[in-house]
Formats: sequence, structure tokens, C-alpha cells
Amino acid sequence: MCDRASGLRTIRHEQLRGVFQRNAQIAEALWRETLIDAAIFRQAITNNGSRTATKRMAHLFCELFYRARQAGLTEGEALTLPLNQFQLGEFLGLALVTVNRAVRSLRATASVDFRNGRLIIANWDKLADIAEFDPSYLNV
Repeated sequence: MCDRASGLRTIRHEQLRGVFQRNAQIAEALWRETLIDAAIFRQAITNNGSRTATKRMAHLFCELFYRARQAGLTEGEALTLPLNQFQLGEFLGLALVTVNRAVRSLRATASVDFRNGRLIIANWDKLADIAEFDPSYLNV
């Protein structure tokens, strides 16, 4: 079934089970992606529930950069990140002024810079330390 407005397609469970029975590699790949999605969701809950605004922002920057690097989407220590501070606030559950302060705080550590849709990692180890970032949850 196709939703013409979004271009999204749905697959009935019976059809998906048939694909899995014919090709175990596809079943394993989808299962792995499901495990990774669940791990990311758990981290998001932890991030938004128990970290300061600066740590939340640092963790988000770490995760986005780490995942982009794994996918070959970074340019050295830079990543095109077409988000503005309002959107970051929406994602992290932070007010715009708090996002602005968190970004300024991270800039002051000389670990990262985020301007005009571009994320530059100046010191990965320092940023990961601030964020308490352990990427093992992304490699389930």
C-alpha cells in the first residue's frame, strides 16, 4: 500500500514474513536495525531525562557526528547539519535561549562549533567526555 502524499509504502506482515523465510540475511539486517533503534531510543530518554542542557547538546552532537562518520557523510571533522537552534531545542526539549546557552558553553570548551548548519568537531575526546558518550549502543 502506498500513501501518495508521503511516498511511504507499507508491507503486510504476511509479505514480510515470506521475505524473511526466503532470505535470512534480510531478516537479520532488519532485526539489527530494530535493536539499534531501540538502543538509540533508550539513550534519548536518558539524555533528555537526566543530563544538563550542555550535556544533552554534546551527546546529540556526538551521536550525529559518529553516525554520519560511520556512513561516510563527514568531511574531515565537519558535518553538514541543516538544523537551526529552534529545531535542536524541539528535539532536546529545551527552550531556544537554553539551546543558545548550551551551544555557547560548548564553544567555550573549544570542543565543537555549530554555525550556519555546520557542525565542526574541534576536540572529539573533550566533547565525548562532556557528553559522557559511549558509542557502544550504536553497534548492537
